[in-house]
Amino acid sequence: MTRIGIIIGSTRPGRNGEQVAKWVFDLASRRDDAEFELVDLLDYPLPHLDEPVPASLGQYQNEHTKQWAAKIASFDGFVIVTPEYNHSTSGVLKNAIDYLFAEWNNKAVGFVSYGSAGGARAVEHLRLVAGELKMADVRQQVVLSLATEFENYSVFKPGEYNVPAVDILLDEVIAWSQALAPLRATA
Repeated sequence: MTRIGIIIGSTRPGRNGEQVAKWVFDLASRRDDAEFELVDLLDYPLPHLDEPVPASLGQYQNEHTKQWAAKIASFDGFVIVTPEYNHSTSGVLKNAIDYLFAEWNNKAVGFVSYGSAGGARAVEHLRLVAGELKMADVRQQVVLSLATEFENYSVFKPGEYNVPAVDILLDEVIAWSQALAPLRATA
């Protein structure tokens, strides 16, 4: 069965991303066309990139990198839940992405973003990174404004009108993950 990782892209104390990712996971868990797993970057405390060889060579030397690589390799696609910090994604998410290369290749990725501008600018950057990693980023994006989807900018209370957007995102991530399976098999 197709496996989709839902990555919580923030480790900041008081982060909103965990609430958002759990909501996405709860909606995804109602489906029977894929398996879903929450991946919390707090569980993978990667230091600032400390591998001496570029990730594209796949010669990981540190145990924390090998554990992270094994987790990411186990998925066929991803939903990345990202905040927007200073018109981009979080540093911890970018660092975690940069640790690996082949483990991201030929996999689909969709984005759920949140922030004062809905996190749209963070996703613009992540789409560029995804292309370099040979990932297929799906068109659908779920954009959540701190002003309308969070009470006091901190308690996530999504409107029901967001659910169809998540469903479309998951449809696209699953379809593209399955379509890319032959490329992953020959890699």
